[in-house]
Amino acid sequence: MDKITNRLYGVIWDMDGVIIDSVPFHYQAWQAVFQKRGKNLEKSITEKPFGHIDTIKSVMGKDISEVELKEIATEKEEVFRQLITEQIRPLPGVIRLLVALRKNGFKLALASSSPRENIDLILEGLRASSYFDIIISAEDVKHAKPDPEVFMLAAERLGVKNERCIVVEDMPAGVSAAKQVGMRCIGVATNRPKAMLNDADVVVESLAKITLRDFLSLFGLE
Repeated sequence: MDKITNRLYGVIWDMDGVIIDSVPFHYQAWQAVFQKRGKNLEKSITEKPFGHIDTIKSVMGKDISEVELKEIATEKEEVFRQLITEQIRPLPGVIRLLVALRKNGFKLALASSSPRENIDLILEGLRASSYFDIIISAEDVKHAKPDPEVFMLAAERLGVKNERCIVVEDMPAGVSAAKQVGMRCIGVATNRPKAMLNDADVVVESLAKITLRDFLSLFGLE
């Protein structure tokens, strides 16, 4: 397979639930900070609970003060980092694909709703920072998925047109965000049924089942 460097194609990776199965640790962290305050998070894993304001207000009430809201959000991320530190392992197929994509000239972005401190911790643990040309974190955007801002910003910073980007996502909101702006999408059913990701161009239970040829095929480059 020839390299595609001169044709500028990109792959935009979500992190939680795609590169690492960190979603359960986020839930544990939320439960810990809420239980400390006599509350419980009564949600299933259908969407990532990273929209701090909405998540906190749904449990603590809409009248919570800005000071307490910020305190809970900050504490939750601290607890998450404590929980995940000893559990940083890539999901099957991830490193193999990152190596193959870079070798064959794809530009790579990590576009996550997580704080940059979480991203740096996880990528350092995986020794995977060098695979990505750019990194977009929660601090870089104003709107959460399904708003496509995070993916549009990633494509812009990569210098790649939307229609020449593939997004790798594990959440319906992320799939929707990618498709809204004409990007192709591979859905990974890490924490939810495959049927919830049906709007993606390809849906798999694991990236271990995906090869470089699948990325090339989505662009008609085989």
